[in-house]
Amino acid sequence: MFKLEVSTYNIEGVKAALKLGVDRLELCNNIKEGGTTPSAGFVKAAIETGHPDIFIIVRPRGGDFLYSDSEFEVIKSDIELAKLLGVHGVVSGVLNADGSIDIKRTKELVELARPMKFTFHRAFDMSNDPKKSLDDLIEIGVDIVLSSGMEDTAVEGRKTLQQMIQQANNRITVLVGSGVNASNIAQLQKETGATEFHMSAVKEIKSEMEFFNHRLNMGNVESEEYSKLTVDTEKITAALSVIKQLK
Repeated sequence: MFKLEVSTYNIEGVKAALKLGVDRLELCNNIKEGGTTPSAGFVKAAIETGHPDIFIIVRPRGGDFLYSDSEFEVIKSDIELAKLLGVHGVVSGVLNADGSIDIKRTKELVELARPMKFTFHRAFDMSNDPKKSLDDLIEIGVDIVLSSGMEDTAVEGRKTLQQMIQQANNRITVLVGSGVNASNIAQLQKETGATEFHMSAVKEIKSEMEFFNHRLNMGNVESEEYSKLTVDTEKITAALSVIKQLK
């Protein structure tokens, strides 16, 4: 009944999450920008692990969710490629300049993605009216909406999340995310009625490189360049343990 989705940023993270029994994976790049579209090579390798439920974020850049015509064509191309690669679902979405859901474009993406499932990402939390936005997504046929209840974290937005889940009435899944971990999953489930949870479970590990040229960097601050991000297996294990005890 209860599910855990985990963001993954490299193939090692995918393999670790698969071994731990994570229900759904969201593949993404550039986590510090909120996630952008992962490479085709990464997606292909993830699918080949045999995990039964792999979604990818389809977002051409960081920043806002108001896209030019050219950017929208890139999004559509990435969705078509995801389908060819055997992905199970995509995570995307478009807003209008006034903060409303771009119904026309988002519906086009949902229909293009079929038979894959479609998650509307946290662009939802940047929309101007959660009640209307949720109704719009239901009407469009979106399967899942990832939300923190319009706040920085799900705990802060739990009242809105509860209202969203009641409004959804099983017509769309409200995936609760942002700041979700083993210490608050039970509280969030009790206070919102949520059945699905999303966590980043990100961990920074030191690079295994022995030599570095300290006279330059490749665009990041030095501390980031000499490390890489992966999933935190301890955080995932703890969260799965809590979820298994939910009733």
